[in-house]
Amino acid sequence: QVQLVESGGGLVQPGGSLRLSCAASRSISSINNMGWYRQSPGKQREWVATSTSGGSTGYADSVKGRFTISRDNAKNKVYLQMNSLKPEDTAAYYCTAVLGSGARYWGQGTQVTVSS
Repeated sequence: QVQLVESGGGLVQPGGSLRLSCAASRSISSINNMGWYRQSPGKQREWVATSTSGGSTGYADSVKGRFTISRDNAKNKVYLQMNSLKPEDTAAYYCTAVLGSGARYWGQGTQVTVSS
C-alpha cells in the first residue's frame, strides 16, 4: 500500500499558476500509474492527468496545454504544474496511485480556488 499527501493548493487569480505536489510514503519508481483527479462541489470526481512509470502522460481535454504532470522518482513525488488557470479549474485536487495489484489509493486532497 501507499500513503499520499498533497500540498500546494491555494487561492490564485485567473491566468495565474500553481504547482501541486504529491508525496508518497514509498518508492514510486515501480508504481506504473500515478495521477491527479479533481472534484468540484456537486460534481463527480473527474480525471485530470496521468503519469506512467514508462514516461507516458495523458491529460483531460479541459486541461491539455495548460497543465503538466511530472514525477521525481528520487523524491517519491508527483507534481501537477497548472498554468493559465481558469475559474472552472476551482476544485479539490486529489493524487492517486494504482499499484500492480490493481488497488487504487487516494490522498486527502488539496483545494485550488481560482478567483479574482
